[in-house]
Amino acid sequence: MSDAEGSMRPSPKALPFHNEPLADFSRKELRAAMQLALDDVASQFGIEAPLIIDGKAIDTRKQLASHNPSKKSQVVGTASCATPEQAEKAIEAARRAARSWGRVPHERRVEHMELLAAEMRNRRFELAAWIVYECGKPWSEADGDVCEAIDFCMFYAMQMRELSIPVHCDLPGEENRFSYRPRGVAVVIAPWNFPLAILTGMVAAALVAGNTVVMKPAEQSSIIASKLMEIAREAGIPDGVLNFLPGIGEEIGPTLVESPDVDIVVFTGSRPVGLAINKAAAETSPLQTSVKRVIAEMGGKNAIIVDEDANLDEAVQGVIGSAFGFSGQKCSACSRVFVLAPCYDPFLERLASATASLKIGPALDPATSLGPVIDLAAKQRIEDYIALGKEESRLVYGGDVGPLEKEGFFVAPHIFADVDPQSRLSQNEIFGPVVAVIKVSSIDQAFEWANATEYALTAGLYSRSPRTIDRARKELEAGNIYINRPITGAMVNRHPFGGYKMSGIGSKAGGRDYLLQFLIPVTVTENTLRRGFAPPSEDETET
Repeated sequence: MSDAEGSMRPSPKALPFHNEPLADFSRKELRAAMQLALDDVASQFGIEAPLIIDGKAIDTRKQLASHNPSKKSQVVGTASCATPEQAEKAIEAARRAARSWGRVPHERRVEHMELLAAEMRNRRFELAAWIVYECGKPWSEADGDVCEAIDFCMFYAMQMRELSIPVHCDLPGEENRFSYRPRGVAVVIAPWNFPLAILTGMVAAALVAGNTVVMKPAEQSSIIASKLMEIAREAGIPDGVLNFLPGIGEEIGPTLVESPDVDIVVFTGSRPVGLAINKAAAETSPLQTSVKRVIAEMGGKNAIIVDEDANLDEAVQGVIGSAFGFSGQKCSACSRVFVLAPCYDPFLERLASATASLKIGPALDPATSLGPVIDLAAKQRIEDYIALGKEESRLVYGGDVGPLEKEGFFVAPHIFADVDPQSRLSQNEIFGPVVAVIKVSSIDQAFEWANATEYALTAGLYSRSPRTIDRARKELEAGNIYINRPITGAMVNRHPFGGYKMSGIGSKAGGRDYLLQFLIPVTVTENTLRRGFAPPSEDETET
């Protein structure tokens, strides 16, 4: 592009990106491969995962035990538990490595990410098996977790290739170059509900942009995180560039967030923790050389609206998948359904009947559609909300887990009707298989009540009305709006994911803007109307 004023060379279009195909477990050979991986992983139970700081394995006296949520007596493995002093050492290692890693050509960093993805493909069912055991994800959910991790590596590698090409806007006698540099040291604090995908996405974005990382996984999923660390080392990530720091958040979190040597804090988890991180990171130490950047995804209280002209069969299936997939333990899960009065009763009847057909069971069983919740604390919290719902609302469906109660952390799906839109059941994030169904008199009321929450992550609409669909696009307050489909299952590039209001700080994961948060834009302007040339240096002469 050029004109009389100057010239600009835009960066090229991104290369084609294709999401990793999900496994079709109706195919016998894939079921056999997954079962073989499950058997192999089970034979490794009891493994010990050390800290990895500056390439050195460190065992600690205090250990974190990972239990199988489907069988709570079963210990999947143990991880060393870092102290604040070890957190400081990990940050120091990352800081030492930051200068050299930031100067590594982007092509090499991109290759590291592609090697990560390739090794995940090679170990796909093994990684999925660890997720099944450690986090209680059913087969398809665990496989999707691995696929998304692969997608993050490949997509951010592709994006970095594009961003690494400087943009020029030159005039006669003046050259202007716009490019990016890494920020420095990133602390990644990850959740357990997408133990590989979200962790990999945050780590890969930081690394491919040239930052070094201290990786702090959730306590419940430290073994899966140790596998990512193992793969990263096999992919040739240099010592100190990625440091593995399992530990208890309350113990090492303040050290990680408040350190003056940390430039970026990347977090996914609950709103209270996310807001505390944002507040702590905003306190500027005299030792800091930069203002910390916080990227935080903090959950949602997500709604689906069912219009009176909606296909109720599709709406019921969409709500069930969105509300009860992975036992409702997704930040994008549907927990509120606003139904227009003319179809309220038939919708409730169909929803209850369809929910009753869900098979509750251990994640190991390929027939399971609803597995356990993550741990005892989660189970008790969800059951408290169920008790509250029984007091304040009408229970339409409440399943029974039967003998599974003694085996693991199981909670049956529950559906409540006639829920007050301002009640705790309708406003608080529950993170479990509990859904509130609310009757509305008009589509105007549906939009108003759907938006009447502090969160803005996902929202959905089932309708056949073009006018209502157009209104949903414009009026629903959510970062991800889904029309006539489930509101979970965002895919990298196709559905960049993230919210606003109290749902998050920063741009969307898996989208074109995400990497920019890990980079510093720099403009270099040179006057080219110089008089003569400097004599060559000794080094240039030798060259």
